[in-house]
Amino acid sequence: MQVLYAFNGSESDDFTKDQKFLLNSIDNMYSLYILLLSLMVEVREKAELQIDKDQKKHFASDEEKSPNRKFINNEVLLSIANNPAFLLKQDDLNVNNWKLDGEYVDIIYKELVSSSLYKEYISTKTSTFKEDRNFIVDFFKEIVAPNDKLYNYLEDKNLTWLDDLPIVNTTILKILKKTKQDSPDVHLTPKLYKDTEDKEYAINLFKKSLLNQGELKSVIGSKTKNWDADRIASLDTVLLTMALCEIEKFPSIPTKVTINEYLEIAKEYSTPKSSIFINGILDKIVKEHQAAGTLNKIGRGLM
Repeated sequence: MQVLYAFNGSESDDFTKDQKFLLNSIDNMYSLYILLLSLMVEVREKAELQIDKDQKKHFASDEEKSPNRKFINNEVLLSIANNPAFLLKQDDLNVNNWKLDGEYVDIIYKELVSSSLYKEYISTKTSTFKEDRNFIVDFFKEIVAPNDKLYNYLEDKNLTWLDDLPIVNTTILKILKKTKQDSPDVHLTPKLYKDTEDKEYAINLFKKSLLNQGELKSVIGSKTKNWDADRIASLDTVLLTMALCEIEKFPSIPTKVTINEYLEIAKEYSTPKSSIFINGILDKIVKEHQAAGTLNKIGRGLM
């Protein structure tokens, strides 16, 4: 949607760069995933350095001399910090932001140690793996994910990360909740694509939407004659083009799935009335196809 919205060329123009941007933006979702997980690891390291610093004070208190090391010994954080597959992926993607932008580690660290969540956690000096895991899940959910300064940082660093953030945050929470003491190394490095069909789908939807935009927009235009073109949001035209492309050019995708997906996207990104408008146009087009027997659906697409 974003790439098609930004595309200014015609069907005959070379859109190699746009396709590359599309695939790079998808790949960057993984960088965001690694970045957020590694942030908690860096906070643990920050806590360890702070303990070492406090112990070296000339007039260290009894608490500083014999600190509670429960947080820096958290088994889940240590399993991430020492996970070979995770570290390899971090190197491959060159995710080293927190070495350069350490102030954000400090921000999260200070917010964590001042929280009731942290104080309750370190009220004892030992814990089970399950307790460690529950704490890290809450740490991410209550401290990391909603932090406004971190949100602004991510917005400045990458154009598409804010749109990726909800799904990446959800993925991190799912993985953390399923982490076990005997989880394999690859548990922390899931595949970006479920299979090759996922990646092919993204490329094909992009290409077919562009290569058939004249035909698709003509169909949409015939169903919006009573609408003032200036009153139709530009993004709605993009969403209608993509949805119609799926309906007509992707026989294995059920029509109901297509319509429901684009209505959800419209609710999230376009105007308050866009979903109603898009639903009306697509419903009209689908009914015409059904009446004419030209709805080319096979396999799953029949459902």
